[in-house]
Amino acid sequence: MRLPNKLFRDYKKLLRLVNGGAVFAAIDTETTGLTPDTCRIIEIGAVLFDKTGVLDTFASLVNPGIALPSFTTELTHITDDMLSLSPPASSVLPAFIEFIGSAILVAHNAPFDLLFINKELERSGMPSMSNKAIDTLNLSRWAYPSAKHHSLQYLAAAMGIDAENAHRASDDAKTCRKIFLRCLKDTESVQKK
Repeated sequence: MRLPNKLFRDYKKLLRLVNGGAVFAAIDTETTGLTPDTCRIIEIGAVLFDKTGVLDTFASLVNPGIALPSFTTELTHITDDMLSLSPPASSVLPAFIEFIGSAILVAHNAPFDLLFINKELERSGMPSMSNKAIDTLNLSRWAYPSAKHHSLQYLAAAMGIDAENAHRASDDAKTCRKIFLRCLKDTESVQKK
């Protein structure tokens, strides 16, 4: 499946976007596995923000219609019982799409989340998202080329950011937002050139 979202790569222009009043949505998904064609979303979270701060948040568990692999439960602490009464993706996605609107998406390893969301949209008979997106994994590699690692949890720990409940979509989206803003702050002098 092709990634329809345009990934933003001109990191030197990000600060201008933020200061110009752009609205962003930090997003994250938790899934049953790693392959969008055969695996499903089980949780989606988002934080809508601009230069003034957090505007709103979105969080929902998603019933995948299949039993969770044990490694997914161990990683996320999400159980089949928690998902059994949750709505399916076809019910959650319209609200999510309305929530993000035309915001610029921000995600850590963005292609993963975007491919999963777009695959679930396809399964639900809805069009793919066309929002521009920023991958904070690549942004962090640009901002901190000598860092040993660039995982969300490693960066959060290195930056003194409380990652709260790692591998839960809402909390990872909040952490992603903070890492995005920190990357911009730490590269401000480069971006003003």
